[in-house]
Amino acid sequence: MACDLSTIDWTAPWLAPWRDVGEPMARNVAQGATVYQACNEGMAAWHQAQVANGHDTSPACHVEFVPQADLPEGHAYEQFIFDTQTVPTRDGLHDFFNALCWLHFPLAKKQLNAVQAAAIAAQGVGAVRGPVRDAVTVFDENATLIQVPDVLWNALRLRDWVSAFVTHRDAWHGAQVQIFGHAALEKLVNPYKAIAVHLWRVPSELARAEWDAWLAHDLQPSKLAQKPFVPTPVLGIPGWWPANAAPAFYQDSAVFRTPRAP
Repeated sequence: MACDLSTIDWTAPWLAPWRDVGEPMARNVAQGATVYQACNEGMAAWHQAQVANGHDTSPACHVEFVPQADLPEGHAYEQFIFDTQTVPTRDGLHDFFNALCWLHFPLAKKQLNAVQAAAIAAQGVGAVRGPVRDAVTVFDENATLIQVPDVLWNALRLRDWVSAFVTHRDAWHGAQVQIFGHAALEKLVNPYKAIAVHLWRVPSELARAEWDAWLAHDLQPSKLAQKPFVPTPVLGIPGWWPANAAPAFYQDSAVFRTPRAP
């Protein structure tokens, strides 16, 4: 029985960067392919597109998607990927979006996996992950890459929601935003106001084609351990949700929380 990905609305603004690759993959699943089979075919198509554009990265970043059953019982998922260059994949939205992220950000995903594997090798697989592994998990599941001018970034960092989303709303016209975390993408299949993501700033001079290589270099254990994330209700981004056209949308203190008193 095919996995049901029919609830994905590919016209949603947060899926715009993913649609060209993801929608054909979802159609493949609807026609009876498993998610891992559709992902492997999507990977092959992605590499062909990279070659056509003169950007073949396949020697550095290729992985293969395999059934979840290939992961031995008791074997750490992250370590298995690192050891075998294969990604155990279940049928469902969560692993579908994870695979889609591997296709778009292969170098960054490889780096996250390498950081995880190094931490496991140093500390073992225990109940306490430590700050680096915790940060890798947050990034992998919930990060959103954002390229905005200083006036917006500073307001977001300070949780000055009125300044970020109302006063300086016009500054969002040149912003570039891409959700990286596959858990965040899964949640947004059924969007609700309180969904929060963890923003990670991309330098303004970088073109989209450069984001993956830059991110792979930027995701160092020392930086991850500091958890330099900016938690933000993602549907506050102008143009991403009709209701946020009204300034009152941002007055919901249960969602747009103010900083805690020192």
